[in-house]
Amino acid sequence: MSEAAIAYAQKNGQRFVEELKELLRIPSVSTAPEHVGDVRRAAEWAAEKLRAAGMENVRLIETGTKKQIPSGDDNKKSKDAGRSGHPLVYADWLHAEPSADGKPKPTVLCYAHYDVQPPDPLDEWKSPPFEPAERNGNLYARGAVDDKGQLMIHLKAIESLMKADGKLPVNVRVILEGEEEVGGEGIATYVREHGETLKADAALVSDSEMFAPELPTLCVGLRGMIYTEIEARGAAQDLHSGMYGGAAPNPFVALAQIIAQMKREDGHIAIPGFYDGIEEPTKEELESWRALPFDEDEYLKHEVGSTELTGEKMFSVLERTWSRPTMDVHGMPGGFTGAGAKTVIPAKAVAKVSFRLVPGMKPADIFAKYKAFVEEICPKGITVDVRMIHFGDPIVMSSDNEFIRAAKQAMAEVFKKDTVFIRSGGSIPIVGDFVRELGIPTVLMGFGLPDDNLHAPNEKFNLSNFHRGIESVVRFLGIVGGE
Repeated sequence: MSEAAIAYAQKNGQRFVEELKELLRIPSVSTAPEHVGDVRRAAEWAAEKLRAAGMENVRLIETGTKKQIPSGDDNKKSKDAGRSGHPLVYADWLHAEPSADGKPKPTVLCYAHYDVQPPDPLDEWKSPPFEPAERNGNLYARGAVDDKGQLMIHLKAIESLMKADGKLPVNVRVILEGEEEVGGEGIATYVREHGETLKADAALVSDSEMFAPELPTLCVGLRGMIYTEIEARGAAQDLHSGMYGGAAPNPFVALAQIIAQMKREDGHIAIPGFYDGIEEPTKEELESWRALPFDEDEYLKHEVGSTELTGEKMFSVLERTWSRPTMDVHGMPGGFTGAGAKTVIPAKAVAKVSFRLVPGMKPADIFAKYKAFVEEICPKGITVDVRMIHFGDPIVMSSDNEFIRAAKQAMAEVFKKDTVFIRSGGSIPIVGDFVRELGIPTVLMGFGLPDDNLHAPNEKFNLSNFHRGIESVVRFLGIVGGE
């Protein structure tokens, strides 16, 4: 184990934080056209840091058109198909010395993303989202934990090993993307078409969270997702509600009626065949979840902040968020939303609707069932267009491999507690691509916390976890390399 690398990381810890702040100041919002230049600037910044750390063959890889959606109808491509994507960043160092018995050292593929969610609503931030601020041992900024802080954990673990030892204990490839927050289609295409350039024995992903503070955690399951839009159209143009109200169809009312019919009050999704083929968690998995330190009242008060939890009451909260599918509505743009009043019946309205998927569910199948159901229940006088924006497969990974065992040991050494295994309710589409296209296991070793406000105002990253994350990755690479 490289104690010298750990000492280097500790000595340079404050510099690492300052460099993270530099990256956080770049508003790399991948979904916003006005930030295209910022996203590229973040990619170039990361590439320069990789070079400075001692990585080789550092380059930006341009991504092209979006992949096709998994449907069988005329809606062949995603909404923004055909546009250029944000660049990937690649680097490698492949000179690890063989073991004493002559066996080659493994290759680890380190993945992270440098793009971030939009910061809205801005008025709810206590400090500007792209001006990082330290408060109470946390660093606040958009992207602090998702995923720039965790990206920097990888980069600074590599730097610490290279500067302290002049080498790495294993072969390492790094691939960073700038489209994770908009579906990750550029990297999916690259992995599918150029997988040989990412050849590795395992992937390391730090884009998840610990179950609780001070509790080292490895994630072994992710929900999949389909993210869609329903566009409803009524009249040929906007109409005055006084002159036409009661006779003209209202697309917003139609969308409300459609959405209400898709999900019952008890959380059950009413789309026919939606639950067909779902794979339930094992008895052992459920027992391990029940043993976790989870307080439903604390979860409601400090994480959710509502008056009551909803959903399928026959399942525990962890089952609802980790192993049950969901449907959510994220926004309904259109019509009049300005100050004051405007009595308009809009000609069209849009609802952004997503579904989280669990093992046994296929994005193509769920999208087809959902689209058919929406078209069937569409109110009279309204036409609907159901579009796929992006998608990802659900996945559950075996914990019985040398890389998971190495990560479990590394985190236990740093946090001084046994490492636990959980699933996540979120989606990381690239993990499925690594399994399908590269045929390698993925280690999901994240250092976020449940109250880090991912995708919300006042996103933060616990600075102690940032530093311990660097040490954990240093130890992980050392253990994998047989040190």
